[in-house]
Amino acid sequence: MALLSSVLLLVKLAGQQGIALPETMFWRQLIPAALLLGWLVSRGEVARLRTERPWMHARRAVIGTLGMFLTLGVVRLLPLAEATILGFTTPIFAVLLATFVLREQVGGWRWGAVVLGLIGVMVIAGPNRTHMPLLGLAVGLGAAFFVALVSIQLRDLGRTEQPISIVFWFSLLGALMLSPGVVLTGHAHTVNEWLLLGGIGLTGLFTQLCLTASLRFGSVAAVVTMDYSQLAWATIWGWLFFDQLPPAATWLGGPLVVAAGLIIAWRERVLHHRTALDPQAAPNID
Repeated sequence: MALLSSVLLLVKLAGQQGIALPETMFWRQLIPAALLLGWLVSRGEVARLRTERPWMHARRAVIGTLGMFLTLGVVRLLPLAEATILGFTTPIFAVLLATFVLREQVGGWRWGAVVLGLIGVMVIAGPNRTHMPLLGLAVGLGAAFFVALVSIQLRDLGRTEQPISIVFWFSLLGALMLSPGVVLTGHAHTVNEWLLLGGIGLTGLFTQLCLTASLRFGSVAAVVTMDYSQLAWATIWGWLFFDQLPPAATWLGGPLVVAAGLIIAWRERVLHHRTALDPQAAPNID
């Protein structure tokens, strides 16, 4: 989460330097793809990238790139803390997608969490548009929706693909899709600007590797809980680099959004444990 918040910080700083978002995203994708490929070549393990599901990777790349456009775009529209809190609405959208796309049965606990999270968003938005313009709010919620959508795809890809293969193909295909944007928006950069772009690519790669490792070595419930530590980093970066601290509305609504996500994570853990003990139990009813 420290690395992820650092990526968002560098993206915001790059925007202030006049680097267009499409070019920022291109280097964010190309650098990890090149580094992963070079590492695998040096170890003679390129075969780990072999896949029998290229179209699934392509679809994941399209949806993931759209989601990244919103996720990185929102930090250029909103303060880091507010952009981060809106990202915490992803579990809410995950419940909605589970209901209407996967046809899972969702009961009172998770529906209550959805309502609680939506109330939190309304409190954060408030009547004052100075810290939360409508465009920024819409982009932030759209980013959370796409992250939830990607999580469903990753659940499917993870059944047959290695994590390093998923990261590589997403990065490479994303870079290819973004290359026209570099032609249209790219320009000559100073040394500091190249350092920013390189930093975005490197921290983006290590963020993906750390997230993958966290899910490998820790329980999902513990990892999801740690997601919320990103808010502390975002608040610190916003204060140190931009002299921005969240207003009262964010401090009031933010805990509601966080509580909603934690309730959903807790309930998913309970249902998973119940199913593990009794495979005949209905796992999606709470």
